[in-house]
Amino acid sequence: MISRAGIVDWALGIFEDLEFGAARAWLAEGPGRKACGYLPVYAPREVVHASGMLAVGIHGGGDRLEIIKGDAFYQSYICHLPRSVIELAQTGRLDFLSAMLFPSTCDVIRNLSGMWQVLYPDVYVRYLELPQVQDQATGGAFWEGELRLLLRELGRVSGRPADDASLAESIALYNTARGLIRELYRMRREAPWTVPTEELYLLMRAGEGVPVETFIEKARAYMSAVEAEPGQRKDRSRVIVVGAFCEQPPLGLIKTIERAGCYVVDDDFLLGNRFLDTDVSTDNDPVRALAGGFLRHAVSSSIMFEPDPEGKRNLMRQRVQAARADGVIFAAPSFCDPALLDRAMLRAGAEADGIPCIAFKYAENSAQFQQFREQAGTFADSMKLWGDS
Repeated sequence: MISRAGIVDWALGIFEDLEFGAARAWLAEGPGRKACGYLPVYAPREVVHASGMLAVGIHGGGDRLEIIKGDAFYQSYICHLPRSVIELAQTGRLDFLSAMLFPSTCDVIRNLSGMWQVLYPDVYVRYLELPQVQDQATGGAFWEGELRLLLRELGRVSGRPADDASLAESIALYNTARGLIRELYRMRREAPWTVPTEELYLLMRAGEGVPVETFIEKARAYMSAVEAEPGQRKDRSRVIVVGAFCEQPPLGLIKTIERAGCYVVDDDFLLGNRFLDTDVSTDNDPVRALAGGFLRHAVSSSIMFEPDPEGKRNLMRQRVQAARADGVIFAAPSFCDPALLDRAMLRAGAEADGIPCIAFKYAENSAQFQQFREQAGTFADSMKLWGDS
């Protein structure tokens, strides 16, 4: 059996590799193979897989990449992610991609997709307008049409047009991955000392740079290793981290939060991996099933319209109750409009329900964590001292 440390080291290696060696190795294993990159938050990776392409999550260079060329493309008052992604591309690190998908997260990402079309005319580029209306006649029909168009166009790029059978197979494979992810997050929620968020994050991040089949294998091995090496329980407060769904926090910040005395029992890191909170049907029309699955089972997120104004205000109470959390840490990237605009409603709802909260901002290349450690440590101590008062 592969050791727990061995799996974490494998994941860390992929996380730290800004040359995307695992994806390049997959491409080199077979003639004509192609890869499709996607940005946060959600992309229909089943469609990419059914088209014979490798879906690769692009999250920027974090604190391991000096931004030189990227700063020439964007102002200083926007988030760090697009500058970092442009830097990766302009330094040749993304030249293995034949396609790029830009989900509708914010205006900055929309602008980035247009910039990509200008800079890399030989790469297929698609800005994915996610459905914001949840009834089948409008949002469902729209998203179904978008998925069918994406299937045709990626098929032309890959040279392997997908049919209903191949898409159904891909959906079934991603259902397996989704089931394992749900179980991993359940294990962390029930016994967070057995699945540290640092390790879970690395496993999820590595899963976005390798074939889904490899992720399934590694996730199963990790779960078996956890059973054999469950870890030691510590006296920590249980917290939810909210706001980090797009630009990812540096790994050091995740470590800092937990080592300051908190167990992270729910978060929205790498949210695209669990954007659909249940399996997608493989019966009948798989495109319609995938579209319907998004409409009915997409999780609440700041990139999605919430028709009920009370929905946002009640969300933190629901998540705190589900995770049995003691409090909420609102952590969002600087200048992230979706996260920071929602924070006011989410925090107001949490405080109205008497839920302890703190808030801070970060950038993916943050390198100093002492202030975060002090805030998180003080927050954890205060919940222990006065949480029941």
